Amino acid sequence: MYDLVDEFITYLRVERGLAENTIHAYSRDLIRFITYLETRNLAPAASSRVVIRDYLGNLTHELSKRSQARNVSAIKTFFRFLVSEGKMKENPARLVETPRIQQKLPDILSVDEVERLLLQPDVATPLGQRDRAMLELLYATGLRVSELVHLRLLDVNLEAGFVKTLGKGSKERMVPFGEKARQAIKTYLSDGRSALLKEGHPPYLFLNFRGKPLTRQGFWKIIKNHGIMAGIKKNIKPHGLRHSFASHLLEAGADLRSVQLMLGHADITTTQIYTHVTRERLKELHGTCHPRP
Repeated sequence: MYDLVDEFITYLRVERGLAENTIHAYSRDLIRFITYLETRNLAPAASSRVVIRDYLGNLTHELSKRSQARNVSAIKTFFRFLVSEGKMKENPARLVETPRIQQKLPDILSVDEVERLLLQPDVATPLGQRDRAMLELLYATGLRVSELVHLRLLDVNLEAGFVKTLGKGSKERMVPFGEKARQAIKTYLSDGRSALLKEGHPPYLFLNFRGKPLTRQGFWKIIKNHGIMAGIKKNIKPHGLRHSFASHLLEAGADLRSVQLMLGHADITTTQIYTHVTRERLKELHGTCHPRP
C-alpha cells in the first residue's frame, strides 16, 4: 500500500506540480488513512464509501474542519489516481462529501494604517531601506510572504515595473508595481543591500543582517515590530499587506479577474472573499457617514 502512496506522491510532484507543503500534507493524510485501513485488514482496493466515511468520522474530534477537508481532498485525489492508473475500477470516494468550512474574513488594514506602517522603517539605515523596500513591494504587488523572501535579483525589472514570481504549484506570474515601490527598491539596491552583503554573491533580493536570505519568520517579526511602532492595534499577520492590497484594489474599482491574476489564485472563488470584505467596509461607512444610518 505504501508503494502506491509513493507512486501517487511522485505523480503529484512531477505531473501535477503541486507545492511541497501540499505534497507533505497529502502524504501525512494518506499515511494516516492507510494505517486505519491496516487496522481493519483492508487494502485500498477493498475500500468503500462506508469505510471512508467511517474513517473521516473518527477525525471529527481530532482535526479542524479545514484539516478534515484536506483529508477528504487527499483521499479523493488518491483514489482518482488509482483509477486512472488502472489499479481500481471505481473511485469509492467520489461521492464522499467535503466538510463545509466557514470562511473567515481576513484582517484588513485601512489605507491610513498602511501608510503609517510603510513610513516606519528608518531609511537612513541599510535595514530600514530593506524594510521599506519589502513593505512597499508587498503592498504594491500582493505577493505571498514566501514569494517575497524567495525573490531573486533577476526577478525584479525596475525599468518595466514588474516582478516575476513562482506561486503555488510552481506557477509563474508577472505582477506590476508602482513608482513608490520602484524608488524604495532602487534605494535599497544602490545602498542598503551592498551594506548587508558579507561574502559571496547571493542571488536573493532581500538579505538579513548576516548577509543571508531573509526567512518568512524573519519577515513576520519585522512587520509585527513596525506595526507596533506605527501604533496599529490590529494583529498584523504575514499576509496582512496581501489582504489589504486585494481589498483596496477592489474598493477602488478593480475587476475581480485582474485581482485574481495578480494574487495568483487558481480559482476565482478564492479571490471572491475580498468582495465580502469590501461589502462589510461599505456597510461600516454607511453606518458611520449616512445621516440616517
